[in-house]
Amino acid sequence: MERSSVSRRSFLKTSAVAAGTVIVANAGVNKVLGAAVGSDKLRIGLLGCGKRGSGAINDCLSSAENLEVTALGDMFVDSAKHLLGGLKQKWGDKCKVTEEKCFGGFDAYKKVIEADVDVVLMCVPPGFRPLHLKAAVEAGKHVFIEKPVAVDPVGVRSVIASAKLAAEKKLGIVAGTQRRHQKRYVEAMKRINEGAIGDITAMQVYWIGDYGYYPAVMKKPEWSEMEWQIRNWNYFTWLSGDHIVEQHVHNLDIAHWAMKGPPIKAIALGGRQQRTGPEFGHIYDHFSVEFEYPNGVKVSSYCRQNAKTSNRISESVIGTKGFSNCHGFITGENKWEFNGDDPNPYVQEHKDLIDSIRSGNPLNEGQRIAESTLMGILGRMSAYTGREISWDWALKASKLDLTPAKYEFGPNPVDGVAIPGETPLI
Repeated sequence: MERSSVSRRSFLKTSAVAAGTVIVANAGVNKVLGAAVGSDKLRIGLLGCGKRGSGAINDCLSSAENLEVTALGDMFVDSAKHLLGGLKQKWGDKCKVTEEKCFGGFDAYKKVIEADVDVVLMCVPPGFRPLHLKAAVEAGKHVFIEKPVAVDPVGVRSVIASAKLAAEKKLGIVAGTQRRHQKRYVEAMKRINEGAIGDITAMQVYWIGDYGYYPAVMKKPEWSEMEWQIRNWNYFTWLSGDHIVEQHVHNLDIAHWAMKGPPIKAIALGGRQQRTGPEFGHIYDHFSVEFEYPNGVKVSSYCRQNAKTSNRISESVIGTKGFSNCHGFITGENKWEFNGDDPNPYVQEHKDLIDSIRSGNPLNEGQRIAESTLMGILGRMSAYTGREISWDWALKASKLDLTPAKYEFGPNPVDGVAIPGETPLI
């Protein structure tokens, strides 16, 4: 997500804090202990040099001492070189990237991983993230990975496997769900999980907003289908997962947090009312999902990207002893209101990451963010097909894989807008 509008900035003041992780592969005890006392520089490679990648690398470099960025990669190498100029101007000696360490193309991720980095920040479109995460973990790198981490069940299973391998190799994975790293959320959710509002009876999560911060990109005659889709990635499901996955995953992750795990099934509806032009690809512009949990509790999920409409970006949870907005207050028998420092969660997630690496106990959020991502995918699949879908089936049996036939610039035909009752459940 980008931080480009006043409404989003004010919203993100009410966002997240938990744990963070990303860095040194196959490091020996001496290196880990040295890093713990701040004597070792940690080298960072960035994948994805657009707005989100630019924000992530700046947040990372400002989160701790003895960090330096040493490699940049993007599908379009000009983006990497453009970002390099800004990083050198802002960070000076913290930016060790040369033009030779600016990589482009479909294999840029391999070159960044091979560039003797300790930490890989993954800010590429979501459709590429399972592949890139697998490569980084196999190469022994720690990873900060933006949310969501996949766009289909096959990708989710890949991420879960990578998270397990990272645990075995004592590597860290931290996701860009910044609410998990924001103090007001951490304190509120700790109380909720410990029973401050009693047994949860219902929950609602919302990302109802505009889409001005995701401007559509018109196709230029010289661009192939593949190039245009990547440049206009928000509007193609194989790249973004649709906005219920790419954006609403923040709120779904709070539901996952409050409910202490995933749902057992979902039924959804959605559609496309304002998005009539080809520049909007084939994604929907609104979804409504009912998630059901093992105890019969229902979580209602609403997301929309429509211009000139009312906005609501929030979470709320109702229990037998009270109510909470999940980040600021609790009402009822155990009344509580947050009153304290609330550091920038975008910086805090990187600080938590660095601290955990240097402590020798790296955090691993891979399984959790994979499950939160699958919640969005489950809702999208239900809305696209018109079918009620169980969690176990989607996680274990669905064969849906949106990976293109070839990673190369040229033709890349995609399905039209999904039609419930006609779009097959795969």
